[in-house]
Amino acid sequence: MNVPEPGELPGTREAAEAWESLFRAQVALMRRFQRDDVWGDLTIREYDVLFTLAGCPDGAARLKDLGENSLLTQPSLSRLVERLEGHGLVTRGPVPGDARGVTVRLTDEGVRVQREIGRRHVRSIRQLVGGALDARELATLRTLTDKLRAAQAAIPDPG
Repeated sequence: MNVPEPGELPGTREAAEAWESLFRAQVALMRRFQRDDVWGDLTIREYDVLFTLAGCPDGAARLKDLGENSLLTQPSLSRLVERLEGHGLVTRGPVPGDARGVTVRLTDEGVRVQREIGRRHVRSIRQLVGGALDARELATLRTLTDKLRAAQAAIPDPG
């Protein structure tokens, strides 16, 4: 493998190979996480909604904003949130000043379940990710993925 000089712009092949590697690593990890016996009665996607809400101010977000932070389509997300509401983990309500907007909020039980599952999940993360990379490599990975994600806003959409 050719290692480019620092700051050298990548070619198409280098960018494609890096993406393929990142994507395949993510798929391999997600398959392992899905097989973990940490989710209780929830799916990994339902947990992700609870986790996302836990990071929001007051444990609440607009349904639209939840959709922008997930891979689910709006109808799928709406059904998922409806299931979580049925389990007493979230509530849905109107957005003040927006007749069509919906706010999703963690209940106290939702906070409890998210924390309980989260504690088990981070142990899996430590084993699967921390077991493969040392502390310096983890810091480098975080820096690179944060940089990649942040750069997307400045790169125009094709078409």
